[in-house]
Amino acid sequence: MNRFRPFVAALLLLVVAGAASAAERIPAHPRDLTFGPLAFEVPDPAAYRHDLPGGGTAFVVEDHALPLVRIALTLRTGGFLEAPGEEGLAGLTATMLRRGGAGELSAEAFDERLDFLATNLSVMAGPTSTTVMLDCLSPRLDESLDLLFAMLTAPRFDAERLAVEKGNVREQLARRNDDAAEILQREWSWLLYGPAHPAARQMTAAGLEALGRDALVRFHRATYRPAHLIAAVAGDVEAASVLASLARRLAAWKADGPEIPWPPAAPEPRAEPGLYRVEKEIPQGKVVIGQLGVRWERWDDPGRYALMVMNEILGGDFTSRITQRVRSDEGLAYSAGSSYDIGIFWPGSFTISYESKSATVALAAKISLEEIARIRTEEVSEAELRQAKSSFIDSFPRRFETPFLIARTFANDVLIDRPHTYWRDYRDRIRAVDAAAVREAAARHLDPERMLMLVVGDWAAIAPGDADGRASMGELFGGAARELPLRDPLTLEPRP
Repeated sequence: MNRFRPFVAALLLLVVAGAASAAERIPAHPRDLTFGPLAFEVPDPAAYRHDLPGGGTAFVVEDHALPLVRIALTLRTGGFLEAPGEEGLAGLTATMLRRGGAGELSAEAFDERLDFLATNLSVMAGPTSTTVMLDCLSPRLDESLDLLFAMLTAPRFDAERLAVEKGNVREQLARRNDDAAEILQREWSWLLYGPAHPAARQMTAAGLEALGRDALVRFHRATYRPAHLIAAVAGDVEAASVLASLARRLAAWKADGPEIPWPPAAPEPRAEPGLYRVEKEIPQGKVVIGQLGVRWERWDDPGRYALMVMNEILGGDFTSRITQRVRSDEGLAYSAGSSYDIGIFWPGSFTISYESKSATVALAAKISLEEIARIRTEEVSEAELRQAKSSFIDSFPRRFETPFLIARTFANDVLIDRPHTYWRDYRDRIRAVDAAAVREAAARHLDPERMLMLVVGDWAAIAPGDADGRASMGELFGGAARELPLRDPLTLEPRP
């Protein structure tokens, strides 16, 4: 034992010295921590991009850490292809693709086979596209792809399952006035875009009843196409092998019919400025204020990046102006903020949203409008500008933090015709935004004369405003509120 004592003593000296050195390096307070610049390079899309038969595109990112595979297939079909009176058909078709059986397998057998393989398969239709998601073990990939393509090419649309699903959807329709937030969202989208727009369409019970199995078969045959399919593949695969598997199945997918119109068309949005209200007896008023916005016409447009930074300062996060004044300073709402959705295929929208006690709805709106006026006329501070830009730049690597996100991000570029260089230049374009550009963006794209305000709540309690007389609804948007009916949830017609 004696011969180890010098070694132990030396080791203890090293530990003590190291601890002392580490203590000297540890700041006394977290605010004193300093960090070096984050070094992150955008992955090269060319390293993952491949052509598929029929004009499709695939992005394959290999990751052999676990025996798992995730695939997203995106098709150019969705709500924008629904005929008038068939609102919801795209979504119902997508749901029944998965739940209605495929090929030689009944609905029950299809489910059982997926369960046996431990494979998760789902289909989701949106206004402009439909996405099929597959998650499976890599040894089961071929069998899982067989099921996926059987579903896409030979769906059975089981009549009994369809009846059950329609019953479930009808129950959901019957409850859509239960949540005031759903009323707010529906009426707001109709005010901005009109009920015929893909971004605002709503199903009725009569429309649902008319959607029989034949309608699903027709929509599937007319709109599901292997051409222009976009695949995002990530996980325990060999790129050459999975591409060959996809190509073989795509070559066997025969689909006739006219070319799908692209980009998606839509009616011209409509938005008549003013104050609107929907009567509902709830303890808090739910509110949205905003206007039609802009779309990405050029992905290198510096004005779009200035808009993003402007909104971040105005109401985009917990340190933003609206959030601080409405939530933190005045305590008028648990959550209050803004968003500026820059549209892809049609104009997006600018919105301020919050919910507040009935008596303080007007005060929160007045404060929000004051902040809009201020950001339109005054330059933001350097501290605000720095923090807003940092929030975009520092969070940027998260867009690529997993192999699947890499593949999916580049696949979305293809779908919306966004150049891959968008990501290469993104941070530099955010850095280039200055205070003058923020003010110019706000002055140009936030127009109080074009804005709408929609309130869902108890109007008799909301209209007078707060007890201190700081604000009332009569001061806002000309003071005259147009009442929108609380619609019947099944017909969407005004209640008598």
